[in-house]
Amino acid sequence: MAEVGIVMGSDSDMAVMAKAAATLEEFGIDYEMRIISAHREPEELVFWAKGAADRGIRVIIAGAGMAAALPGMVAALFPLPVIGVPMSSKALGGTDALYSIVQMPSGIPVATVAVDGAKNAAILAARILAV
Repeated sequence: MAEVGIVMGSDSDMAVMAKAAATLEEFGIDYEMRIISAHREPEELVFWAKGAADRGIRVIIAGAGMAAALPGMVAALFPLPVIGVPMSSKALGGTDALYSIVQMPSGIPVATVAVDGAKNAAILAARILAV
């Protein structure tokens, strides 16, 4: 049964988020991976995130670029830890995504790693699971 959910907003994020999957595999941690856009598929995101804990997910790694609403939306719907991975972009190099993920309202925490920091996100997820 998967303990970590990996979700990204676009298939263009897969190359980066695959590093999280590979790192979790090195630790022997089962995961599920999905591509769900917070902007284009909000109903699917709500269904997936609200049901994650019931599926055994204990941590979610959410990667998104540009406006990067995905990690915050997941954190609003999922009661356990969420780690945001801002994706680099051509326009602003990922700082837009970083700011979107870091500046969450009070009560909706998202742990955030560096731009394209999917490997560190997986290591953090492993440490959270070890607690």
